[in-house]
Amino acid sequence: MGRLARLLRRRRPGLASLGTTFAVSFAVVTAAVTVLVGILSYSAAARLVRVDQQTVFDEVVQDLRDEVRQHRMAPADFSSSAPGHDLVRPARTDVQVLGPDGSVVDPGDPGLPVVDADRDIAAASTAGQVAEHKDVDVGSDVYRVATVSLGGGRGAVQVAQEFSDTEDLLQALQQRTLILMAAVVIGAGLFGWWLARRITRRLVVLTDAAEDVARTRRLGIDVPVTGYDEVGRLGRAFDRMLGRLAQSEEDQRRLVQDAGHELRTPLTSLRTNISLLRRIDELPPGAREELVADLGQEARELTDLVNELVDLAAGQSDTEPTQRVDIADIAEDVAAVARRRTGRDVVVRAGGETSTQARPAMLTRAVTNLVENAAKFDRAAGRTGAPIEIRVSGPARAGTVKVEVLDRGPGIADADLVRVFDRFYRAADARSLPGSGLGLSIVREVALAHGGAPFAVRREGGGMVIGFTVGGSG
Repeated sequence: MGRLARLLRRRRPGLASLGTTFAVSFAVVTAAVTVLVGILSYSAAARLVRVDQQTVFDEVVQDLRDEVRQHRMAPADFSSSAPGHDLVRPARTDVQVLGPDGSVVDPGDPGLPVVDADRDIAAASTAGQVAEHKDVDVGSDVYRVATVSLGGGRGAVQVAQEFSDTEDLLQALQQRTLILMAAVVIGAGLFGWWLARRITRRLVVLTDAAEDVARTRRLGIDVPVTGYDEVGRLGRAFDRMLGRLAQSEEDQRRLVQDAGHELRTPLTSLRTNISLLRRIDELPPGAREELVADLGQEARELTDLVNELVDLAAGQSDTEPTQRVDIADIAEDVAAVARRRTGRDVVVRAGGETSTQARPAMLTRAVTNLVENAAKFDRAAGRTGAPIEIRVSGPARAGTVKVEVLDRGPGIADADLVRVFDRFYRAADARSLPGSGLGLSIVREVALAHGGAPFAVRREGGGMVIGFTVGGSG
């Protein structure tokens, strides 16, 4: 829990929340895209409009040049009162006629300025010569002017087209584009803020739950889990994690309580015998030997109890990686060790597919506990010749293996069968025997860790069949 609290404390005050960061990022990206698209769109539109206007003006000038080259024309032919003058005066085009000396014969509307280059064109002998002027200010407007000679020194025609209204149109388009971009950016920011709140709302709930756990150290809180996306999966994973942590904490608490309860008896006995050692010189030789023997036996029992407590605590951990193992091979190894330790005949009978995914060290400990339990209670086995039997069989279903240990001991009463796998539980007729009552509890923990279950039944003809199944999900 300390580590979780440290991780949560790493968040510095003043930093933007995930929702704010997402909203700002969304708005910035949208703004960048909108500005880029707006600039490109405006540039493309403006270029098309300008090119189109230039093309129209160039066509008007070219038509005029073709006309004066094909026909011998005089300034009067282009007078505003002359028939057919509209052929050279298309929409938004201003026409002004110059005499041979460059003077204005028929003024345009508005009148166009005449410069020396225009006078030279009016006096030119070749028809169709052009003098073009860009960005000519006429009043408050801007024009583009082209002066075309009539040839033979007969004068010239000035054609002008207004470009300021096009620029005004493009300026208005630019303003509207800017307004539209601003509206899109603001809308994107608001939508990003709404979307961020919608996406991060469940993350905020999970964060509050994590902070609550770090603050109160209560693992049993309810974690609201909704949805099937990544956030929903995170919520379910967090909920499972808290459940496992709570179960682990409960197991540790219960183990400490049970261990403390069981350790009191041997420790009290040890203290009593140690106090007698102070008067050992006063005791008769037989009492001395009995006292030393009791101390040795209590020390061994205490050592066995501590070892089994360690094994039980280790059995609750699933840090050992799973691998493909043959449980029949594990049973053979356990049987070999048991023969050396006890001098008993231990046989292994295997049938079917006995390989599965499991944690070999945990299974070895569980099978060892079953064999040691059988050897302890089947005290007559060495004399009668009835062996302790280990049976490994499978599969009842895919990946399932059953392990059974059979003995010919006194058996277990019906009242004790339901509690034989409880921690520290010992039947009334077994309390005089050495042991802590943890061996079969470890078997249960191992079975549950592998998706199986323990079982104990009385054997026909006397004795017990005690074992467990491995479900293949460990």
